[in-house]
Amino acid sequence: MPRQFSRRLSGSILTLSFFVLALLSTASAEWNEKVLYSFQGLPDGATPAGGVVFDKAGNLYGTTIDGGSSSCRSIQQCGTVYQLAPPTKEGDPWTETVLYVFKGNASNDGASPFGGLVIDSAGNLYGTTGYGGTGDCVLLGTKMGCGTVFELSPPAQKGGNWTETVLYSFPTAKQGYVPWGNLAFDSAGNLYGATEFGGGFGTCDQNIYLYCGAVFELSPPKTKGGKWTEKVLHGFKGGTDGANPNGGLVLDNTGAIYGTTFGGGNESGDCGSGGCGTAFELKPPDKKDAAWTEKRLHIFTGGNDSRLPSAGMILDSAGSLYGATVGTVFRLVPSPNGDWKETILYTFNTEAYGPEGALIFDSNGNLYGTTNSSDVFSGTVFRLKPRRQNGGKWTLAILYGFAGPPDGAQPAANLVIDKHGNLYSTTQKGGTGGCSPFGCGTVFKVSP
Repeated sequence: MPRQFSRRLSGSILTLSFFVLALLSTASAEWNEKVLYSFQGLPDGATPAGGVVFDKAGNLYGTTIDGGSSSCRSIQQCGTVYQLAPPTKEGDPWTETVLYVFKGNASNDGASPFGGLVIDSAGNLYGTTGYGGTGDCVLLGTKMGCGTVFELSPPAQKGGNWTETVLYSFPTAKQGYVPWGNLAFDSAGNLYGATEFGGGFGTCDQNIYLYCGAVFELSPPKTKGGKWTEKVLHGFKGGTDGANPNGGLVLDNTGAIYGTTFGGGNESGDCGSGGCGTAFELKPPDKKDAAWTEKRLHIFTGGNDSRLPSAGMILDSAGSLYGATVGTVFRLVPSPNGDWKETILYTFNTEAYGPEGALIFDSNGNLYGTTNSSDVFSGTVFRLKPRRQNGGKWTLAILYGFAGPPDGAQPAANLVIDKHGNLYSTTQKGGTGGCSPFGCGTVFKVSP
């Protein structure tokens, strides 16, 4: 199991005392939270991954890593794709529909999506699974597949079944192994993503998983019904290069790709041999079929600097990048000479720490995100307001602190925002499900 996934599920749910509940009530007074759905494991899924996306009708879509079917042959139950439809009458519950249950290796299908979905203008959904497919990757002596990229298409008539198509099965670890995080589209319809391992270089966790990860491009067929084509744009080498990219890539208007790696870079000091992680840029070539160029924009060093970014970054209108590490929110600003300057916007404390999803902006330039952990809550939703003057600090407000079952617990995905300013996402644990004492996870809404 990838080290990030193990780390994400290793935090304990806090048993809250009366004093902690009092703090929760005070900190959350400004915003209201509602659990839209609690997962039950079988048959609807467990441990939602990668947040949610909206369609034009206001339905939410997402994936679960686990649950779905107890007969799936993989490292765990194979997971699901789900839809949540809003109520027609205010106060009624949202309606969950399982659109697809992954079948795993027995059907050459995917297993265990470790990221969320992207949606196109026609309502088709795209995502990845960490395992499954036709690939020859072997985990602890068992063929588990190397992972897939899939498409889920809506039915031609309302009420029909959605159709899953495996667009690409990673054949060997050299092409990529364990796709991780959300995909990204470019204007030509190409998909971009990252695999935590694979890529053909480095010795990261080689006794279990091969290589240090890759960024890939998946191009649609030129004729309908043809095969999609995968190309490895960069294989990470570990060491001074990055290792284990987080997915959640972002593209600028020139086609350059930006992302982070959880490891690699600086391998001395606080972070040791695994490295503190990097922020990178991949530039497209000037000539067709030439190699993409990787540049390390920042090498995290620990200490007074950030370390271990656990999600992708976002761009603002000026071309600056914003992201989070396990202990900070940071900004990278380009300079005319090509260098990038890092600024720590906020350092988390015991009340909220461990962000694992990408940040989002609102129309006023505020940043929003989630933290997986807290000494007070079972994870949080937070807002960062920009400084009002030069030298001023960004101000953090905890909009909501999760209380654990039957409330959500341990959010680890990015938020989405609607036109009214409401925030939506998932928690990996919590809810009313009986998967464990900590629940099966939830979809939630936080409203101002």
